[in-house]
Amino acid sequence: MTTPSVLVLRAAGTNCERETAYAFERFGATSETLHVNALLAEPERLLAHHVLAVPGGFSYGDDVGAGAVFAAELGTRLADPLLRFVDEGGLVLGICNGFQVLVRLGLLPGLDAPLGRPEVSLTDNVSHKYEDRWVKLAIASRSCVFVGDMEPPELPLAHAEGRIVCRDEALLARLRDEDRIVFRYADGSGRPTDAYPANPNGSVDAIAGLTDRTGRVLGLMPHPERALFGFHHPDWTRAGYDGSGPPDLGPGAPLFLNACDWVRRER
Repeated sequence: MTTPSVLVLRAAGTNCERETAYAFERFGATSETLHVNALLAEPERLLAHHVLAVPGGFSYGDDVGAGAVFAAELGTRLADPLLRFVDEGGLVLGICNGFQVLVRLGLLPGLDAPLGRPEVSLTDNVSHKYEDRWVKLAIASRSCVFVGDMEPPELPLAHAEGRIVCRDEALLARLRDEDRIVFRYADGSGRPTDAYPANPNGSVDAIAGLTDRTGRVLGLMPHPERALFGFHHPDWTRAGYDGSGPPDLGPGAPLFLNACDWVRRER
């Protein structure tokens, strides 16, 4: 049986790499955390892994736009290895700043060109402030291998530039028609919503996560690695966990479990 191997890629300002690596390791994967400069020096190291994870943080301080510099490095110097990695069956996960990187890179949603031209944008929250809260998500598609049969999760998020916008209605229609929308922000009843604060950033069509044509690339703004265990949730005491015995898995855990199971099954 294949042991999933995960490359967690970081840059200056990344701050969630340890949590992301641990989330995969919790379900039997091995992980390597690598600075982007090391991968630029040896691009073939990417192809030794089954999963590429681009974690959250503030890469390069988001000084010219969230994820912009990180995406430019990958797109100009690692485009060929990245495309080969996906074409050969690799999985890619981008969380928060990592999602911003994948969008600016053009890997998501990848409607026309797989790399090099952003097709949607992630811009300032409508509230014009940093949003740090737990949000409910509705599952819009199960075509992405990370999703599997997971229940609609409640996950934490923390970002200032998380609002997904499309240049026109035609592009939004393609996202829907081509099954690229994986998660939407939902209200207390589980229905997708544009209303603040359930939709914390004002994303068009309440979009919280996207996939590509293969279903093996996922980007989302909320942080599943911060909801790995039940006690990560602010209501954990009301759920009955008293701190004794093994902790219950949290709502973000299935994304990592499903990825590891997919690798074990398919690779």
